[in-house]
Amino acid sequence: MGPLKRLRKELQALERAPDADIDLQPQQNDIRRWQAVIRGPGETPFEGGTFQLLIETGEICLDILKKEWSPAWSLQAACRAVMALLAAPDADSPLNCDAGNMVRAGDMRAFNSLAKMYTAEYASVDLSLSS
Repeated sequence: MGPLKRLRKELQALERAPDADIDLQPQQNDIRRWQAVIRGPGETPFEGGTFQLLIETGEICLDILKKEWSPAWSLQAACRAVMALLAAPDADSPLNCDAGNMVRAGDMRAFNSLAKMYTAEYASVDLSLSS
């Protein structure tokens, strides 16, 4: 199956069975560029936040998005992996060096405080793509 056909199939599946935690749609009706809004996982400093992802940048350090990528992974599964990273941060290759240093040092109290601050400042607006 070609990539465009696969992406159309994923879009149809998402339209049939929407995900309460992930709003995933092609960006500006271009099936090759996607935008996602994910909800911060419960019982984490990200709870209550909404996070916008542009699916094409590759700036998130997840094995499934880099060396372990396989056609078996759907866009929705990639978004779920990002949510799992929010719930269990990995300090090996952080986007935010200060947060990574806190996790690496085992200072989860400082990390949680920083993550809550960023969530309140940047991720508390409802970014639903459907509205």
